Amino acid sequence: MWLPFVGLIVGIILGLLTEIRIPVEYSNYLSIAVLAAFDTLFGGIRAYLQNIYDEKVFVSGFFFNIILAASLAFLGVHLGVDLYLAAVFAFGVRLFQNIAVIRRILLTKWSTTKEKLEKS
Repeated sequence: MWLPFVGLIVGIILGLLTEIRIPVEYSNYLSIAVLAAFDTLFGGIRAYLQNIYDEKVFVSGFFFNIILAASLAFLGVHLGVDLYLAAVFAFGVRLFQNIAVIRRILLTKWSTTKEKLEKS
């Protein structure tokens, strides 16, 4: 479970300490990659809370999602079609579903803990 948080912290620190600028023509690729990364991160948190987390699945899913999304954007640019919008929609829906499940799990755990404390 620590791997997603370490990656997030390292990424934030690197982003704040460097002066890297992304050219405008790569903005679609970057937006898709960030969305895919967030989808994988929240999917990993959800899996951990459901006690089915596996680091191999997380790491492979992270890179596969980013490569797939960037490939769709690349193909769309060469075909003249905004295929990256399909990836934005798909990853966006999954991201919000993962967040909703995480919220339900945490609320259930909180309610269970609260009930146990009241009974004691």
